[in-house]
Amino acid sequence: MPSNIARSQVVGETAQLTVKSGEEGSVRPSKRRRHNPMMQKNTPMPNDRKYPSHGVFPTRNGPTIVFLTVCSKNRVPWIANHSVHEKLRTIWTHATAWLVGDYVLMPDHIHLFATPAQEHIPLDNWVRYWKSQFTRLDQNPSHSWQRNHWDTRLRSSEEYTEKLEYVRNNPIRKGLVDNPDEWLFQGRIHNLYW
Repeated sequence: MPSNIARSQVVGETAQLTVKSGEEGSVRPSKRRRHNPMMQKNTPMPNDRKYPSHGVFPTRNGPTIVFLTVCSKNRVPWIANHSVHEKLRTIWTHATAWLVGDYVLMPDHIHLFATPAQEHIPLDNWVRYWKSQFTRLDQNPSHSWQRNHWDTRLRSSEEYTEKLEYVRNNPIRKGLVDNPDEWLFQGRIHNLYW
């Protein structure tokens, strides 16, 4: 290392002190942050992300209801069956950090609405928990989940009603039933009120 540069390691940063040439004893600090992929050229901006951003923050001035979508790994259609339905209902009934309201199981994904019962447990942790509990209970290696999920915090009762209609009509759009009430793989664990 040249004698006119001193380096020291700081948590999360590298501090570089450079001595300006011709100015003996003059030190100019500069900091170089850890690699940030968002600062590179040709990196998509957050609204074009490949993976969803997570983090739902409960509010005090209204209900916190989240619209959640969880997919099977590689979108393999194994979710919509009676055995999986019963196991998920059992797990969601006991995994009470977040309360599941209405849900629909599609062949390769799940839509559900949830609200926090314990504000100190993040949604991501709860989703990982119930997916792991399902895997342990199901013991079928071909039944695996995508690592990520998609969540959207609903901001109004109108948005909640709109998403609920979308979820209920999903089996119709996929040509699985003619009437949403005919779809067997749906239900409600808790009543969620706006």
